[in-house]
Amino acid sequence: MSEHSYQHSLDILVRLFKKSKELRKTMNITEHHHLFSNISDILEVSKRFFADLEKRHAEDPLIRDISDIVENHASTHFKPYIIYCSNEVYQQRTLQKLLASNTAFKEALKHIEMTTDCGGLPMISFLILPMQRATRLPLLMDTICQKTSTHLEEYHSAVKALKSISKLVKQCNDGARRMERTEQMYTIQKQMEFGKIKPFPLVSASRWLQKRGELAVCTEELSIFWKTFTNKSYYLFLFNDVLIVTRKKSEESYLVMDYATLEQIEVELLESSEGQLASGSPRSSSSPNMFKVVMKRNSEGKEEQIALVVESPSDRARWVIALQHHKHTDNEDLNKEDLPQVEIIKGHRAKQPDELSLQQADVVLVLHKVEGWYQGERLRDGERGWFPSSCATEITNRIAVERNVRRMERLRKETDV
Repeated sequence: MSEHSYQHSLDILVRLFKKSKELRKTMNITEHHHLFSNISDILEVSKRFFADLEKRHAEDPLIRDISDIVENHASTHFKPYIIYCSNEVYQQRTLQKLLASNTAFKEALKHIEMTTDCGGLPMISFLILPMQRATRLPLLMDTICQKTSTHLEEYHSAVKALKSISKLVKQCNDGARRMERTEQMYTIQKQMEFGKIKPFPLVSASRWLQKRGELAVCTEELSIFWKTFTNKSYYLFLFNDVLIVTRKKSEESYLVMDYATLEQIEVELLESSEGQLASGSPRSSSSPNMFKVVMKRNSEGKEEQIALVVESPSDRARWVIALQHHKHTDNEDLNKEDLPQVEIIKGHRAKQPDELSLQQADVVLVLHKVEGWYQGERLRDGERGWFPSSCATEITNRIAVERNVRRMERLRKETDV
């Protein structure tokens, strides 16, 4: 998308959606702010950036370099992007809530989306443009670096611009992640009841949720402690440093049964014949979806274990890999060129904490493949997570694979990502 086209789309978002009196009437001040944040500032930033690009073009139609312009704006004028991206979690939640429970909002929104200016596109496609724009600029500057001879002044200017814009994008990502994690931790803390279990101080700036979900319990593999709770499933909260086992009382209430830090946890895969569902009905011998969690030192300082069953091989793989993640944090021994690569052909928005949001044309290194799912590392920034294999196509050209690895290494070296 050209800067002019991007600016035009931002103008539509501000003019038709944010400034719409009909839409404004359907929500309160907080909802309106969460939905549109500082998008007007983003539009002004884009106008200023485009004006400088146009000025450079007027000086010489054959533009030799724009790196100085990019660096200046990235370091001086693009700060509103950090605020906008940090608001993303509130924006998405507010939009989902309004669409689900506010009929007047839905009708007013549909009326605007049907106009000729919108081209039939939903408002969300305009709201996510700043996030998409920010993440694309480092790739643009990296391409300029690739195409420019290293002995030219323009090359060094492009490297400086690449570092400035990459620093901005990192601040955007960190801001969004920090806001989401902080709010999530406070919410989970309020929902947990420790009862007779020694309370665990959950909220910490260095702790975040990696995975959560309800799993059935197998009886054969359990100790006396766990047999007390047969016929019950358990709701697990897996953080980056601790596992908390709870019993779900309601959608917003969980009774803590036990917990252990991840360094005190071992995971073992089980064959179906080794366990039986808590309901008493044996699981098919062909089902490989069971595993055991051994807490060498639980909340009482004792060893405890629990055998669990999930619905599919991909679910088991995701839980097992997540539980063992702390033991494989670096993966420095992996040869990146030997890993399969995929290009994203359809964007994916993460629905679970262990999933990876992806944009069309992203390139991802595949670390694991399980039953319709990939776990991968996004080339441009090293972020990891799971995503459906249906939204990606494998890159089979060896030259392209090697070029992508070199680009990844160069990007991370130049930008300190």
